[in-house]
Amino acid sequence: QMCIRDSKRFSILNFYERRARRILPALFFVMLLCIPFAWMWMLPDALENFGQSLVSTSLFSNNILLMLTSADYWELKAVYKPLLHTWSLAVEEQYYILFPVFIMLTWRLGIKWVLILLSIVFFCSLGVAHWGAFNKPEANFYWLPTRGWELLIGVFAAFYIKYYTHLESHF
Repeated sequence: QMCIRDSKRFSILNFYERRARRILPALFFVMLLCIPFAWMWMLPDALENFGQSLVSTSLFSNNILLMLTSADYWELKAVYKPLLHTWSLAVEEQYYILFPVFIMLTWRLGIKWVLILLSIVFFCSLGVAHWGAFNKPEANFYWLPTRGWELLIGVFAAFYIKYYTHLESHF
């Protein structure tokens, strides 16, 4: 549920504040827990990579760092990346930065146009993901534009559940 109050108004600040309270404590706890083990067991190159991963994880961009520096999620070297799993959190947070802004900019066009525009984004994302599966499979795995269609399936399901009767009368 997207922080809609009784007045049916969306508050982006409230939305981000609730996400931060839910995600950041656990994320920073995991990051802090990894630091002493990395310090004790990693060689200098791996420790430098871990430091880069700490910074990019804090900025919700670890997926981009991994896309640029890793060949494969399942490669043997991945065991030396304790924050590897945060790629999906980065994709999710990037989506949660862009999607509310998209909705705020397009909502006044009406639900029909919002769904049309989201459908265009969905098919573009699916097309890029399909292309990436054959041409850039490593990058394809980590990149928001190639994962967007998956997130938009949930968006379409939420719209359907919330606006089913409204959609029936307008199409």
